[in-house]
Amino acid sequence: MIYKIFPHIFFLIFSMFSSEIIITETVKPKKPEIASVLSPSSDSNIETIYNHLNSNNFNLPNLESFKEALKGYYSLKERGLIQKDILTLVDFSLSSNIKRLWVIDLSTNTILYNSLVAHGRNTGEEYANSFSNTNSSYKSSLGFYLTGEVYQGKHGMSLKLDGIEKGINDNARQRGVVIHSANYVSNSYIKSNKRLGRSQGCPAIPHELLSGIVNTIKNKSCLFIYHPSRSFEKIAVLSS
Repeated sequence: MIYKIFPHIFFLIFSMFSSEIIITETVKPKKPEIASVLSPSSDSNIETIYNHLNSNNFNLPNLESFKEALKGYYSLKERGLIQKDILTLVDFSLSSNIKRLWVIDLSTNTILYNSLVAHGRNTGEEYANSFSNTNSSYKSSLGFYLTGEVYQGKHGMSLKLDGIEKGINDNARQRGVVIHSANYVSNSYIKSNKRLGRSQGCPAIPHELLSGIVNTIKNKSCLFIYHPSRSFEKIAVLSS
């Protein structure tokens, strides 16, 4: 009797085992985004992240400024100073007549915004070349910032910034260096004046992008203002 039942038992066990194999092979864990997997400890890793950026039909930032920004971003993240996987990069090595601000979502490796951005009136004409951390200098400050809170000021909706590098940009809040919009940050202004308008030191952006950018980067995300005149290879100089 047993020899007649055994083939049925064997078939039942084999069927159950086979179904488990099918389930195991079919359900695969979702791969994490590349920026979450690779730590930018080397230039090659940074280039891999850069090469996998989803441009979202925007122009990519220059690789050199992106390298500096990403190293600082990860340093701040390791210290627990930032609360969002958002990196805002401003490249002041570029002409003010082109879009030189990028907002990048590093959780999806996607560029969310690419915008015109002004520099301070005493920082330069079309190109930025002189920077300061001093009150009433009307100059831009370089380096890493943490975004702060939204408020209503003389320019309307604005976003406060906290510079975190001593002697470089740590007077930003005292100076009133904030992100706000301005009518001189527009293609029409460039067409009429041959260059973008300039601020009193704030990274001013176009009216139509203000709400989207501010609401995306507010409350402890990383902002980096780059210029090749100052190297950020030693991220340890960042104050905590």
